[in-house]
Amino acid sequence: MIGIDEIEAAAGRVADQVVRTPVVESPGLSGLLGVAVTAKLELLQRTGSFKARGAVAKLRALSPDERAAGVVAVSGGNHGIALAVMAGALDVKATVVMPRSAPARAVRLAEEAGATVRVADDMAEAFSLTERLRDEGSTLVHPFDDEVVIAGQGTVGLEFADDAGELTDVLVSIGGGGLISGVAAALRHLRPGVRVWGVETEGAEAMTSALRAGGPVPVELSSIVSTLSAPAVSAITHEHVSTLVEGVEVVSDADAVRGVLELAEHAKVWAEPAAGCLLPAARRVVDWVGPQARLGLVVCGGNTTPADVQSWAQRFDLT
Repeated sequence: MIGIDEIEAAAGRVADQVVRTPVVESPGLSGLLGVAVTAKLELLQRTGSFKARGAVAKLRALSPDERAAGVVAVSGGNHGIALAVMAGALDVKATVVMPRSAPARAVRLAEEAGATVRVADDMAEAFSLTERLRDEGSTLVHPFDDEVVIAGQGTVGLEFADDAGELTDVLVSIGGGGLISGVAAALRHLRPGVRVWGVETEGAEAMTSALRAGGPVPVELSSIVSTLSAPAVSAITHEHVSTLVEGVEVVSDADAVRGVLELAEHAKVWAEPAAGCLLPAARRVVDWVGPQARLGLVVCGGNTTPADVQSWAQRFDLT
């Protein structure tokens, strides 16, 4: 299990390369949900998501030989962008493997940052290719099966605990589980009374399936939310979530996109569906906890385009 010492050490490693993103009370979301809402705006992070934190933490922890070998990562979008940009900033050669379903913008940004981008047919093939490249000598920067990366993501929770007022419940999106593992570890130490809830979308239910099975299992992926579409969680993220997280809610793609529109209208932030999915789950938490709830939302990223959102809104008849 990741402890507060590891997270604080990661905070020192990443401080000069990442933004201490705002923690703000949101009158708009409070009005929408009927309870006090505070948001941690990680969509304002470098590269547009929290992923820059874990990427820098790992890159800074590499040995000279590992740096010289270059790094490789698999990504549905945000991890690849973050690793490409931060590796460029720290003068490390990077290869990013993405599924064909990854947003074209993510591929372009990774290439513009100087990374070599390899495109696979699907996420399972992307993970397989990444393993082969690691076996050929590249240093793997896994998006969630890595204690150093999880500790880096945990700096989100460290800052949230320091900067937020009273909270009863914090909601965090789950792809492979690195972010929620780090955030939950930080909050367990600094805000032990706060409940942490995870959120997945239908067709990207790797953590829900793992909790049901008692450990990581492969899942079929069909969600539009590529940044949450891990083919399986890892043993370490399953352990953290099963131990530290109150529960994991699964919401539809349509509700995740509706959440994107609601965040734009009521919070005035431009988020991706991986963050939009928090709002339908937050409504369920409010129903269980009641009007005394004081919610914290980790708005994990904003890497989506107006064209994407318009297309999804039309697909789900949300216009």
